[in-house]
Amino acid sequence: MKNYTITVNGNVYDVTVEEGVSTGAPAAAPKAAPKAAPKAAPKAAAPAGAAGSVTVSAPMPGKILGVKASAGQAVKKGDVLVVLEAMKMENEIVAPQDGTVATINVATGDSVEAGATIATLN
Repeated sequence: MKNYTITVNGNVYDVTVEEGVSTGAPAAAPKAAPKAAPKAAPKAAAPAGAAGSVTVSAPMPGKILGVKASAGQAVKKGDVLVVLEAMKMENEIVAPQDGTVATINVATGDSVEAGATIATLN
């Protein structure tokens, strides 16, 4: 038997695999026990007026229909920052966590590519 540690979508699993067992029938998948992911080091506060430590990126190319937040505004996880039109659908781009908007890098009418930085949060 061999033990492996596997990370899938940020979740860490310990998995045990048997070797050399061949019965002709497919083996049942072993149950993986989740284990706590390592804690990230605390982030230092960004200086006032600087870009924030959390980047909010465009998930797809499109056109900015509206900017719903402004720099300096406190936001909660899930609050709408920007409305992005892609393939004739309006997509709300939301804050990934609680924080304060450091910068808004787009304006209404702008076209953005996938992965472009829309805003930053502190």
